[in-house]
This record gives sequence, structure tokens and C-alpha cells, in this order.
Amino acid sequence: MAPTAGSGPAGPKTGILQRTRPDRRVRAALERVADAIVQTAPRVPVRDLATLRRQFPGLGPEEIADRLIAGAVKGSATVGAGIGAAAMMPAPPAMPAELAAEIVAVASIELKLIAELHEVYGVRAAGPARQRAMAYLGAWTDERGIDAASVLKGSVSFDAVLGGPMRRRLRQQILKRTVRNLPSLAPFLMGAAAGALMNRRDTSKLAERIRDDLRTRQVPWDPLPPAGGELAAPGDPGGRTGAGGTGTGLPKGDPPALPPAGR
Repeated sequence: MAPTAGSGPAGPKTGILQRTRPDRRVRAALERVADAIVQTAPRVPVRDLATLRRQFPGLGPEEIADRLIAGAVKGSATVGAGIGAAAMMPAPPAMPAELAAEIVAVASIELKLIAELHEVYGVRAAGPARQRAMAYLGAWTDERGIDAASVLKGSVSFDAVLGGPMRRRLRQQILKRTVRNLPSLAPFLMGAAAGALMNRRDTSKLAERIRDDLRTRQVPWDPLPPAGGELAAPGDPGGRTGAGGTGTGLPKGDPPALPPAGR
């Protein structure tokens, strides 16, 4: 039988290297972004139901949810436009790093939105702050409301996010976001417009999916027990974005730096 192209001694080996090296680089990049999101999640300031009702007096769950979604959509669109505007610079920064920073920033905004929608619809997560943060990160990853029973059993934990099926789903979510956000790197004003449009659309879709899921399990406000504390990092006594806060969902201080890319 005549040897086929690429079937010689170097053929299969070269093909494997060509396939695995890019795959390893992509996986490593996704892991770095996933690590940054996991580190950021417990630091996202979240308002509890009592705070939200004070800041939106006289409004019911649906009206407050509308306000929260509108604010998050505006915030994520602003982030997308900012990254797109960076592509207009004569010597733009490292675009993979900019794209990763955009994903982490938008994820922070959407995590805040998800947590506060759970408060508004009476399906707040239980447990300590880190466990609640991981529960809302799971909701962001799966694009649905949290499974309160799973949270109470402790199955949604920091360790569960670090490995296993949830980690794989988190990487897949980040990969989808990365592919969808590529148009924001287009030159001139097209990148800024595309970045704002893509983020606005994605955040709106995510919010409606979460909201529709929570509506089916909504608990009226009166029977709710007092909140056992808010989603906040240890050492953050407030754990919320007050009336004078930005409301963007971005953690206070500098975001965690992405680990250096491997060669």
C-alpha cells in the first residue's frame, strides 16, 4: 500500500503537535481567566433585600428587577465599549489580556446582578460568604438560578469550582464569551460599538434566563427570614454597594492580576 501524505515517521507526530500545542495554549488561557473569576467572585459587593427595598422604596420585585437589569446592562456595555476603544489606539495593548480583563469585569457585573435577583425573588443562597459566592458563580456558569437544596448540602463549594464538571462548564462559558467578544477588537469605532452591543445583548439574555427561572420559585417577601449576611469578602464589614456606590458590581480595589501566560 502506498504511503499516504503525512503518514511517514514525522507525519503523525507533526500533526499531533500542530493540534495539541494550540489546544494547550487555549486551555491555559481559559484556566487563567477562570482562576481570576473564581478569585473575584467572593469580593463582588451585593446588596441584600432590605438594602434594595430601602434604595428602591415603593417598588415591588418586578420593578426592582427591571432597575437591576438595566443597570447591569449599562455597565457591561460600558466595559465592552472601553475595550473596543482600546483597539483604536495607534499601539493597542496586548489584546488577549484586554479581552480577558473584559470577561472578568463583565462577569463581576453579572455576578452582582445574579445575586441581587436572587435576593429580590426570595431565593437567596445560604451559607457563609464564600459558599454563597460559589453558588452564584455556578448560576452564572449554567445560566440559571441556584439549586438551593444543593447549596444547603454544601455541594456547591470552592473545591467544586476548582475541579470537576463545574470547572469544565466554567471554561466552556468563558470560551463562548471570548468568541462572542472578538468583534470588540475590531479597529476604529467599530470595535467600541460592537463591544457595547455584544455585552448589552449577552447580559440581557443572561438576566432574562435567570429571572424566568427564579419566577417559578419566587418566595414572597413577608415570609422570608432575615438575611444571614451579604456576599462579601472576609474583612469587608459592609458587603454591599450602598446608595452612594457605583452599582457596577466591580469589586473594590484592583482586580486580581491574571497569572503570566506560559510559553
